[in-house]
Amino acid sequence: MVSSPRPPTPKESSASPRAAARRRTLLWAAGAVLATAALATVGLGVAAWQAYAQLPDVSAAADYQPKLPLRVYTRDGVLLGEFGEERRNLTPIAEIPQVMKDAVLAIEDQRFYTHDGVDYTGMLRAAVANLGRSRSQGASTITMQVARNMFLSSEKTYARKLREVLLTFKLERALSKDQILEIYMNQIFLGHRAYGFAAASEVYFGRQLKDITVAQAAMLAGLPKAPSANNPISNPRRARVRQLYIIDRMQENGFITAAQAQAAKEEPLAVRSAGDTVAVHGEYVAESVRQQMFAQYGDATYTRGINVYTTLDAKDQAAAYGALRRGILAYERRQVYRGPEAQIALPTAGEAQDDAIEEALDAHPDNGELVSAVVLEADSRRVKAVRGDGERLEITGEGLQPAQSGLAANAAAAVKIRPGSVIRVLRTDKGSWEITQLPEVEGAFVAMDPRDGAVRALVGGFDFGRNQFNHVTQAWRQPGSTFKPFIYSAALEKGLMPATIVDDGPLYFDASVTGSKPWEPKNDNGAFDGPIRLDTALAKSKNVVAIRVLQTVGVPAAQQWVTRFGFDTERQPASLTMALGAGAVTPLQMASAYSVFANGGYRVQPRLIDKVTDQRGQVLQQETAPMLDESARAVPARNAFLMTQLLGEVATRGTAARTRATLQRADLYGKTGTTNDAVDAWFAGYQPTLTAIAWIGYDQPQNLGTHASGGALAMPVWIDFMRQALKGVPVAPPAAPEGVVRNEGDWSYTEFASTAEPGMAATEAVPTAQPMSGPMGEATQERTEERRSILDLFKR
Repeated sequence: MVSSPRPPTPKESSASPRAAARRRTLLWAAGAVLATAALATVGLGVAAWQAYAQLPDVSAAADYQPKLPLRVYTRDGVLLGEFGEERRNLTPIAEIPQVMKDAVLAIEDQRFYTHDGVDYTGMLRAAVANLGRSRSQGASTITMQVARNMFLSSEKTYARKLREVLLTFKLERALSKDQILEIYMNQIFLGHRAYGFAAASEVYFGRQLKDITVAQAAMLAGLPKAPSANNPISNPRRARVRQLYIIDRMQENGFITAAQAQAAKEEPLAVRSAGDTVAVHGEYVAESVRQQMFAQYGDATYTRGINVYTTLDAKDQAAAYGALRRGILAYERRQVYRGPEAQIALPTAGEAQDDAIEEALDAHPDNGELVSAVVLEADSRRVKAVRGDGERLEITGEGLQPAQSGLAANAAAAVKIRPGSVIRVLRTDKGSWEITQLPEVEGAFVAMDPRDGAVRALVGGFDFGRNQFNHVTQAWRQPGSTFKPFIYSAALEKGLMPATIVDDGPLYFDASVTGSKPWEPKNDNGAFDGPIRLDTALAKSKNVVAIRVLQTVGVPAAQQWVTRFGFDTERQPASLTMALGAGAVTPLQMASAYSVFANGGYRVQPRLIDKVTDQRGQVLQQETAPMLDESARAVPARNAFLMTQLLGEVATRGTAARTRATLQRADLYGKTGTTNDAVDAWFAGYQPTLTAIAWIGYDQPQNLGTHASGGALAMPVWIDFMRQALKGVPVAPPAAPEGVVRNEGDWSYTEFASTAEPGMAATEAVPTAQPMSGPMGEATQERTEERRSILDLFKR
């Protein structure tokens, strides 16, 4: 029996219309949502289509040409400096080491080679991580970062984000994955003006990218996230934390093994300081080159990737830089201690003390080997201090000697060393620490090849960061006795030979001659030797003899003669004081002038630039070495030869005897120079393949000290440099040219030696060179007018 349906209850009958109504409402709502979504999708599609049509052309990215700085190198390819807003080395993807690519992919975009530009999995993971406040894995792919960095502004809006995604798709279609990665690794900013990983490798580690280690690659790969704050120079602790995390990621992704990861974590990293971003210090050279390039190329100098290869030798430049700084620091060690550089209120301990120390040392950064430190404890027997890297120092014994005046119980407040003092310390050869101070005295050093004018080393001052004045090219200073050889050179053409006898006796010029006050020139030691050979007089740097030699030559003739060496007539006094170096020269002029003696009598202009190339290595400019032919002759070959013999006597038994004795070479020639009141200290000398000049003095001329002289201050710098620069260079004394003969050990021009007795050839041949007597010797009356203002030129 089939039962009939049960009729609905009254309650069910009333509920059915309401349920149906709800269903209809839900359906209408769903439809409305779908319709809205469809409209939104259409609208978004239209907007995306319109936005896509307005996107910039990305085809240019295929020929990626970023702004490249001007770079200055030594002739052997060592970086001296770079100029431009962006430090960058354009490196093709094939030349970027795999370990660097792996480190970047591990932290920035591990699925880079598999996604289509947008990593949807990564975006979802980042969203979840942000909600959970855990470490974000990042949502921007490498392609998105390239799109953002190359084509978009930094504003954070939905419209910009849409353009970024669309550009990402466009880039992925236009370029290969390797092209995109190449742009990224060359374009990304990595702190300290470094753009791209090749530049960052040089800035932070001082090595080319091809030589990067796993540990270094991981450190660099951590920079894109926060390049200014998390780099190993500005914040080594944060950089270290980031590095360790990336090493773990590299292992997780199978880029390195567990053993490699452990080794990378344990590898010590030598990070360069903020001011030490070049391999060799050549700041004065780099700036000189910059000025020359800007004069030629204008603003494009800093963006078109010009590379300038100078004539400098990296080894010689490093030797010159070190020698000059050591010489100046040795002088500074003997000066009175001027006190700490600053004094801070030092908190007792803890984080407050660390912050105070860090702030103080940031204001007083290290200067090469001169390290800044803050004093924690101090008394007459011990000073404890801390460096910026946290290293604690204890200075005792000899290390306190240079600053004894600052440690005395009764020391003046400005000089006293106490807790909170910011001081300079220097590590000694014994490995201990010594208190020192930043020098006030300046110096200059230049070396050039006398055969072709190539400048091999140039250091324009103690520290370019403190003083950009280039003392090699810009400092016009009195040369003192280093100028005497040029007067002697003129005298050779008058018949005075090395064996000529000249009177080293008192001279006196009254007011009628000087035009001012009487002048009675003296020798440096105040003594007179009477009749003396010319070569001995130069070896002993006899002032009175130099004056008598100039009397014989004549001031006008001498003024014209020295122009052959490149000196300016208007800068040399028209008086007898020229014999004592009372004029004005630059160290570079002196290098060129002494090179005339070194190369056999030819005038060569110093040259600093060898070649200029563009970013692709195409040569834009190539300098050629000058020809040493008769068109370049400044003085006769025999004149240069005899002057070399005379300067060899100076280096053997005269004021420069320390040169040959120390370096044990018979082919060194030179002359010391100390100006009136010991204001300038010089040494000028050469070996036939290398001329070098050293100068030390104050920018505002002042006495260098009681025992200061060219032999005591400048010559040690020259010796220090030559010891390194001449390693492996054969001893090569010059051969005698035609026109000179040697009789009983004395060199002479042939015509003055034919009938003379041994040792007296020039004396008999040139009567005017015989011993001079009286206040004016044998000088003729017509020279009286040339001696005006003698005393004024010696005034300080």
